[in-house]
Amino acid sequence: MEPDLSKYRLEGDNSMYRLPSGLVTPVVTRAGSESANTADSGGAVRVSGVSAQHTPARRLWFGKVSNEPGYRSVTHHHGEAETGGYVLSGRARIYFGEKFEDYVDMQEGDWVFVPPFMPHIECNLSRNRPLTWMTTRTPENIVVNLPDIADADLRDWLDR
Repeated sequence: MEPDLSKYRLEGDNSMYRLPSGLVTPVVTRAGSESANTADSGGAVRVSGVSAQHTPARRLWFGKVSNEPGYRSVTHHHGEAETGGYVLSGRARIYFGEKFEDYVDMQEGDWVFVPPFMPHIECNLSRNRPLTWMTTRTPENIVVNLPDIADADLRDWLDR
């Protein structure tokens, strides 16, 4: 079945992405040269591979987030940003809802969508293995930290 392309603009002006050389080209961020100049949620190590900080990207943040064993973020949301995540390695939990009484668990290979303005807490379920996510956001890596809650107030966190 052919995709319906009628709703897409097939031609456009991408000159805003022109490099100093005058060319519009793919921009590669080489391993080890990612930007660590990102917002964080208390202890998550975020590096961007594609972002406005070091590429011509204007409406996309794409990076890798690493969490140490037993890590949990502070309470936060990502403002207007839609967030997509992929668990590259490890086991994750995201608390959400009123008083953060609900959660979803994920493992390697799982994908997650976090809606804009949704307060949540990201956790590494393992006490001895790191957790690594691939994360993308539009328009950028917005992190709004909120007043935190105690570990004891997170259902099933202390006895995981």
